[in-house]
Amino acid sequence: MTAARDTDGRPAHPPLPAKLAAHPSVRAVLARRGTDAAASPPAVIDAQWLRELCLAAGADDVAAVSLDHPDLAGERAYARSALPGTRSLIAMAVRMNRDNCRSPARSVANQEFHQADEQANHAARSVTRALQDAGYRALNPSVGFPQEMDHFPSERIWVVAHKTVAVAAGLGVMGLHRNVIHPKFGSFVLLVTVLVDAEVSAYGQALDYNPCIDCKLCVAACPVGAIAKDGAFDALACTTHNYREFMSGFTDWAQTVADSEDAADYRSRVSDSESASMWQSLSSPPGYKSGYCLAVCPAGEDVLGPYLDDRKTFMDTVLRPLQDKKETLYVLPGSPAQEYARRRFPHKPVREVTGGWQPPARRSASGDRETRTS
Repeated sequence: MTAARDTDGRPAHPPLPAKLAAHPSVRAVLARRGTDAAASPPAVIDAQWLRELCLAAGADDVAAVSLDHPDLAGERAYARSALPGTRSLIAMAVRMNRDNCRSPARSVANQEFHQADEQANHAARSVTRALQDAGYRALNPSVGFPQEMDHFPSERIWVVAHKTVAVAAGLGVMGLHRNVIHPKFGSFVLLVTVLVDAEVSAYGQALDYNPCIDCKLCVAACPVGAIAKDGAFDALACTTHNYREFMSGFTDWAQTVADSEDAADYRSRVSDSESASMWQSLSSPPGYKSGYCLAVCPAGEDVLGPYLDDRKTFMDTVLRPLQDKKETLYVLPGSPAQEYARRRFPHKPVREVTGGWQPPARRSASGDRETRTS
């Protein structure tokens, strides 16, 4: 059956109820139809216009990828759920200041992470607004948090996998440390994605080489042995330590509070510095405990020079301060991370935690407290 069309060949709309048709807003919309102001946007977004838009918004690099890309098969249902009609994904990279990320002072490194995070979110929001104003439907999920916590822990909590999209778009390649390495900026980038309901005139192409130089410095820097030389990755070890003050670590801390008999018992379990650090993460963006794998990575054309010039000095000034830092390492009891941390970094105190991955031991019927770690 052929849809009815008006005298200009456009699809005819069903008649409106008289009261609705008389509304000033409705009359204004109907009056604009057929004018240039109401013209449909181009079916295909011009890639050069899009690139200039993203760079002006604050991105340092950008590439689009079709949702039909074979490497995004696992993302399609999530993308279409977030924005029905999604056709393309726009991957953007925002640079971070390298020496801030490399600082042993976590306040310096974390401030850099969060500032870059905000810049990426603002850039994506600006691009989304411009696409919307141009007549497209667009959506920008968060760079990191907030995420869909009602899905935790049984389902994934992120709306779109920024790393997967960026690699498919050609912004970089996943490194041994599980961060995307940009060919120019190296590991010092944060990624963000914009979903849009149109095709783009030119899509990015996956890199034909890996910017990783296989130096294994990320292996040497990780304080809990989450990264293995053969490419294996212990995600649980990484999240238990690095994300100590994020979702699961907070759960573990809250359980410790609830399980403590009184203030003295709590303070016997949690040091003053740990309480202060948790407070800080609750009052401002939560702090990463490590991120050293990213900090020491020399890959990327803008980053590689000092490593090539003098590898010993690079390791003495970038790697060693992080290895030598005295800091608490959080591990699961009996885990490979615990054994690795004690053997490789004997000067770093090791603290057993549940990581929030499992409930604490329950009290016995007699009221005696069972021994547990927190």
